[in-house]
Amino acid sequence: MPEVQRKPKITASRKLLLKSLMLAKAKECWEQEHEEREAEKARYLAERIPTLQTRGLSLSALQDLCRDLHAKVEVVDEERYDIEAKCLHNTREIKDLKLKVLDLRGKFKRPPLRRVRVSADAMLRALLGSKHKVSMDLRANLKSVKKEDTEKERPVEVGDWRKNVEAMSGMEGRKKMFDAAKSPTSQ
Repeated sequence: MPEVQRKPKITASRKLLLKSLMLAKAKECWEQEHEEREAEKARYLAERIPTLQTRGLSLSALQDLCRDLHAKVEVVDEERYDIEAKCLHNTREIKDLKLKVLDLRGKFKRPPLRRVRVSADAMLRALLGSKHKVSMDLRANLKSVKKEDTEKERPVEVGDWRKNVEAMSGMEGRKKMFDAAKSPTSQ
């Protein structure tokens, strides 16, 4: 049965329209949130800082007002300095902790694991320890096959040039080939 391609539930133009509507709504919400923050900031400042009435004040009253304002500025500067110091301390501490995490995690990548052939006895020794002498001979339960039966069933092979490849491999094989090449010329 041929595969039937499903039609998308929403067309591309509809998706684009929905995306643009969502972005417009998000922009509207962001602007409203920004306006609310500005209004909150203005309200807070109006609450905390009264408007200055400098009209009609004498010189000594203006000097007293300046001294009060300077004292308040100094207090605010001290608080700002303390907060900055705490912030720097916290950022240094965060940086140190990140370095510790990196050191604990390790700097090297794990190598790809290779398949290792381990016998059942070696695996049991590794799991149970060297004290336990557990032998798991898996070949003991296998059915034995007589070699004579397999030789009778195998058909006689036609002579193949690849038959003697193993015999001719290595230095012994090269010596035989060298000797064989020498003997016809000497006759």
